[in-house]
Amino acid sequence: MKGFILALLFFLPLSSTLRAQEPFYKGKSIRLIIGSTAGGTYDLWARVVGRYLGKHIPGNPDIIPQNMPAAGSLVAANYVYGMAKPDGLTLGAVNPALYFEQLIERKEVQFDWAKFTWIGSPEQNEILFYIRSGSPYRTVNDLRTAKDPPRCGSSGTTTTGHYIPRLLEETLGVKTKIVSGYPGAPEIELGILRGEVVCWAPLVATYFGREPYWGWHKEGFVRVLLQTGRKRDPRLPEVPTIYELMEQYKTPESGRRLAQVIVTAPVLGRPIMGSPGIPAERVRILREAFAKTMNDPELLADAKKRGWEVNLLGGEELASLTKELMAQPPEVIERMKWVLGR
Repeated sequence: MKGFILALLFFLPLSSTLRAQEPFYKGKSIRLIIGSTAGGTYDLWARVVGRYLGKHIPGNPDIIPQNMPAAGSLVAANYVYGMAKPDGLTLGAVNPALYFEQLIERKEVQFDWAKFTWIGSPEQNEILFYIRSGSPYRTVNDLRTAKDPPRCGSSGTTTTGHYIPRLLEETLGVKTKIVSGYPGAPEIELGILRGEVVCWAPLVATYFGREPYWGWHKEGFVRVLLQTGRKRDPRLPEVPTIYELMEQYKTPESGRRLAQVIVTAPVLGRPIMGSPGIPAERVRILREAFAKTMNDPELLADAKKRGWEVNLLGGEELASLTKELMAQPPEVIERMKWVLGR
C-alpha cells in the first residue's frame, strides 16, 4: 500500500506536466464569425482561410464558419468585440471599412476598432474608378469640367460606389451624380450594360478577378480613370493614382489626409480579428498560424483557381494601421461625415 501511494505521488506531478504541455487548442473549436452573407468574396475568403488555418495551429482545432450578416458587418463586429469571450476561440471576418462608422460616431457602434486583436489579412487591395467607354468623359479633367455629370451606381453610403465619387468631389473637384438603390455589384454592372449608369468604383481585385471585367477590359468596354494606390498597378500602367492627381490639382493637406483615411480601407483587405484581451501567447500562436496559412501550397493553389492574389498583411501591421486610422482631427471627421452622406 505504501509503495502504491509513493508511485501515485510520483505519477501525479508527471501527469500534470504532460497536461500542461498539451496545446491549448487541442480538442477545441474556433468559431469564425463572418459579417457578410454567404457566397460573396468576403465570405468565400474567410471560409478558405478557415479551411487551412486549423492545421497550422498547434492542437489542430476545427474552424467553424458562422455567418452573421447585418448592418454591413456592424453586428458581427459588435459581437466579437463585446460578447465573445477573449479566449482566442472566437474570431471575426468583417468589412475593412467598418472603422468609418466609429469615426463618424454612429451610435450603433459598440467597439473600438483599434482595440481588436488583429490576426491578419490574406490580401491588400486598392480601388479603381472606371467609366463606360461610350461616354464623353475620357479623363479626370473631363469630369471636373462636366456640364452634365455622369451617373455612377451605388448600393449604399458605406460602399465604394458612394464614398469614392464623394471623395473625388472633395479632393479633386470631380462632378458625378450618385444613383443609389442597387442591391449590389451584379445589379450595378447590369445597370452599366443598360446605360442606366456609366461609372462605378470596384476593388482592383474584383476588376481583375472575374467577369464581366475580364471581357470588358479586353474589349475596352470601360475606361479606368484613376486608382487609389500610392503606386500604379502594373496592369494599369497608364492610369494615374489619386495621389498623383491630388498633386496635380493642388489638393489641400486636409483633403489629402481625408483621402488617406478613406483609401486605406481596401488596404486592410479581408481582415481577421479577435476580441480585445486575448492572452498574448494565444495571439502569437494565431498570428504565426495565419502567416503559415498564407504560404500553404494548398491555399495558394485554391486562391489561384479563384483568380485571387495572396498578399499577406500581418497582425502586428494591421494593429499599427488601425491605431493610426483612428487618430483623426475633428475637421477630417466632419468631412468624412459629408463623404458618407451623414
